[in-house]
Order: sequence, then C-alpha cells, then structure tokens
Amino acid sequence: MIDLAEYGWNAAFAAAFEECAGEGFLPGRVIRQSRDLSSVVVAAGELDAEVSGKFRHRAQGPADFPAVGDWAAVRLVAGGPALIESLLPRRSAFTRKAAGEAVEAQVVAANVDTVFLVSGLDGDFNVRRIERYLTTAWSSGAEPVIVLNKADLRPDLPDVIAETAGVAPGVPVVAVQALAEKGLEGLTPYLRPGKTVAFLGSSGVGKSTMINRLLGEERFRTASMSDAGEGRGRHTTTSRELVRLPDGALLIDTPGMRELGLWADDEGLDRTFDEIDALAAECRFPDCGHEREPGCAVRAAVESGVIEAARWESYLKLRRELRFLELKKDEKTRRQSEKAAGRDFHARLKEIKKHKLRYR
Repeated sequence: MIDLAEYGWNAAFAAAFEECAGEGFLPGRVIRQSRDLSSVVVAAGELDAEVSGKFRHRAQGPADFPAVGDWAAVRLVAGGPALIESLLPRRSAFTRKAAGEAVEAQVVAANVDTVFLVSGLDGDFNVRRIERYLTTAWSSGAEPVIVLNKADLRPDLPDVIAETAGVAPGVPVVAVQALAEKGLEGLTPYLRPGKTVAFLGSSGVGKSTMINRLLGEERFRTASMSDAGEGRGRHTTTSRELVRLPDGALLIDTPGMRELGLWADDEGLDRTFDEIDALAAECRFPDCGHEREPGCAVRAAVESGVIEAARWESYLKLRRELRFLELKKDEKTRRQSEKAAGRDFHARLKEIKKHKLRYR
C-alpha cells in the first residue's frame, strides 16, 4: 500500500474529497498525463485512468481536464481504465494561454508548492523572458525560484546573478551546473518530503538533466548539445511527469516552452514589478495608466533613471498583453452567453408550439 501523504495528500485535500466524492470513489494524484489517458497513483498503486463521460460533458475548456499534479476522485472499472469523475480544487496551477488563436487556458502543472524557473546561461538567457515567467508564476499561487543553469559558461556570473535579482525582487536565485553536478545543493531547501516542485523553462535549458542528477539515475532522456552554435541542448521531454526523489520531494518535469503565452492577473504583474506598483501610489491620479498622464510618479522614475527604461517597456508590454487577454475573455464570455440565450429561446419556443398543438 502507498501512503498518499508521500505524494502530498493532506487534511485540506481530504476535506475537499469528502465534499465532492461519492461512495466508492478513491483519491488519487495524476503523476503522468497524455492526450486521453492519465497515470494516477492511489493507495493500492499506480493505474491508468480516463475522464468519465459526465466529466467530459461538464468541462468548459482544456484547463478543466486533468493535469500532472491534480488530485482526483477516481472510480475503478472492471476490465478497463479507471474513471476520473472529478478533480479536487487546485491549491495552485501554473497556467499559460493555449497555443493558437483560441482564448483558452492550459494548465501545465497543478498543486505545486515551488516553481523552479530554469534559464540556461547561454543563448537562452534573457531577463525579459524571466519577467514573463515570473508574472505567470506569481499568478499560479506557487513560490518561484530562479535557477540559472550552465553557470560555467559565464565568467561574469556574479554580474549575471545581480542582473537577474534586479528583475526578480525578493525571489531566490540559484546558479548551478547540472551536467557537472555542481551547485545543486542550492536547491535542497526547496526539496522537502511531500512538497511538489515543478521545473519550467525553455527547450534545452537542462531541466531533465537537473532532475536526473537529483534522482541519481537517468530517468529522463536528454540529448547532447545542438549543432546550432548557441550552446543549447535539444528539447527531449515530450510529456509531463511527477516523480519522487529518494528523500521524498516530488518533482514535475515539463516539456520546454518555445513561447509562454500569458494567462495571469494584475497581482502577478504587480509582484513581478513591485517597485512600479509601489510608485503607482504616488501618482496624481488613482487610475493613472503611467504612460502620458500628468503627475505620473512612475514616468518620472523612468525619466530620472531610477527605473530602467527596458524594464519599464517590458512592464508595458506585459500589461498590454494582459489587457488584450481580458478583452478576448470578455468577448468569449459574451458570445457564450448569447449562444446560451439563443438556445433557451428556441427551447421555450418549441415548448410553446407543443403546447398550442396539444390544445388545438
């Protein structure tokens, strides 16, 4: 038998399970997920599961379906995969905009305590990208930690760490050499029994190599350096998976992201750019947009050099992206409401016609 506490089960999840699960259901955590099938660990062991028809009917979009890290109410079925009937409320969720034009969220990892935002100190390093990941991480409900891999490639490492810390106020920054197993002890404070850490970052930054070193075995496939001349490894992780370290910590490996479409909120943006958020209270107008309004304390700080112009431009870019996303969400909600109202109207009209025919 498996003690589910080893996979993060606690009193809060137990209470939520009692509220949403019926008799005969088992609690289980999704540790691996593919398009139609999930691997779920329950007290009796690991099993395959798929969502039930009722679950599929209730789902409003991709974010409602199981993601690695989710806790679920599972029902065993003789002769086939188990059925996931519902998901327990997520304590945290690292969410991005799904690829394509559709306005839909995609949950990358759920019920995560700490997010390791991994950047490679090669062609991948970009503080603007770090700001984007941080905005999403703060909105997720998990605590971010920035991990700078391939530290041996930068002779100016102290300056790079200082630059990173400058765009990530209050966020720990850890430099490592995963391939050479150096600096990994800096991750130890966050790897606690029963706690879940998700590794997130672009393709080729070394997430899988790092996890393999922490596991002490080559669990996840990695590749040699690419021939692109950028010092970047090939992206090899193709699915998300949760694994346990020997000391009991839980790690989620994720495929590299070529692009992180924002699906965040203003709180995430404000925490990433907290110095801008603090200065906003000094603006002349409470609804100041910090662009052309008179008496703007933020603009004054940019013009005086207190806030770096590039960081200010990054803030504006992310804020505009979030505003555009909100407009698209509102438009989608309006269309859905109109469709629902149309369906209701036609249903009532159909009933009226039936009633007239019955009493003609």
